[in-house]
Amino acid sequence: MGGHWADFQYEIYLNGMSGAVPRLPTDLTRLEELTERRLGPGPVGYVAGSAGAGSTARANRAALDRRRIVPRMLRDVHERDLSVEVLGRTLPAPLALAPIGVLSIMHPDAESAAARAAAARGVPFILSSASSTPLEQVAEAMGDAERWFQLYWPKDPEVARSFLSRAKAAGYSALVVTLDTPMLAWRPRDLDQAYLPFLHGVGTANYFSDPAFQDGLAKPVHEDPNAAVMHFVGMFSDPAKTWPDLAFLRENWDGPIVLKGILHPDDARAAADAGMDGVIVSNHGGRQVAGSIGAADALPGVVEAVGDRLTVLFDSGVRTGDDIFKALALGARAVLVGRPYAYGLGLDGQAGVEHVIRCLLAELDLTLALSGHAGPGTVGPGDLVESAV
Repeated sequence: MGGHWADFQYEIYLNGMSGAVPRLPTDLTRLEELTERRLGPGPVGYVAGSAGAGSTARANRAALDRRRIVPRMLRDVHERDLSVEVLGRTLPAPLALAPIGVLSIMHPDAESAAARAAAARGVPFILSSASSTPLEQVAEAMGDAERWFQLYWPKDPEVARSFLSRAKAAGYSALVVTLDTPMLAWRPRDLDQAYLPFLHGVGTANYFSDPAFQDGLAKPVHEDPNAAVMHFVGMFSDPAKTWPDLAFLRENWDGPIVLKGILHPDDARAAADAGMDGVIVSNHGGRQVAGSIGAADALPGVVEAVGDRLTVLFDSGVRTGDDIFKALALGARAVLVGRPYAYGLGLDGQAGVEHVIRCLLAELDLTLALSGHAGPGTVGPGDLVESAV
């Protein structure tokens, strides 16, 4: 890219010389409220909502807010490099776009727009199994940019095998297996609107376009869409899966495999013992278990358990550059950001997602420099203190 991520602020100020101001707020915590005003209650609730009364989403924020950065002075930070090694690849910054399904409810350009934004900034895009755009089409939109595929592990092993071979053929380099959603949680914002996009065939593009899925239908999807939806609902996830089942993934995927939704150190150890390459410490952004541990509170224990054996990534609650700094200090190699980029997409398409990526990384770059760090590698637990919020 050349230069520093922080240079984005001068670009904004220079554009201001001709009267231009950013189309979206640079305080990304304001995006949710803007999205609430501009989009319908169904889509907004689906993205912004959480499990139960929202206690886990609040715990995610509290776990990050309680940790405070202790800046250090008179360290040479004039040249900075935010690049990190993740799963054998060099990324320009410790950030990836988290897998979010059904993005067409936010913007008609959906996953392709978000993927192009990620590609433009060199940030990995993780495509959800439940995307509203087939995985091949998203791959095409990205060219040869870094992309990972997220698997909701279906009951039908032939569909699982087909998804993995399609993702490999379309150039997805890593597999992210979400473990925390063997069934959908109790989500009042969706329930109160009786809003579940899948029942309308939205978020089913990878399934409906899949030969193994089609083999299980009596009629083609377009002739009996309701039957296709019910077939999807019946196989979407499988609460019967256990640790030995991971062998199936290893047999059918030859790249890195990362397990998403790990919160307990023993589960992280089990992932390492099963030959996985990484874990994502995550509670699904508070969308699965109400009353759950905040993700940042779970992170240190997981890092302590497997940090020397696995790549530990983090998501759930990240909203700002300083949140990323804190996750790195707690031992994460990189973070995934979710809702903020979905809001950016809803408000301004691809440009909105790029805005979110650039704001996050400019703020991270400045937070590192102003705290005495020239890159993520020198950040550790000693750079944080815990305070009562």
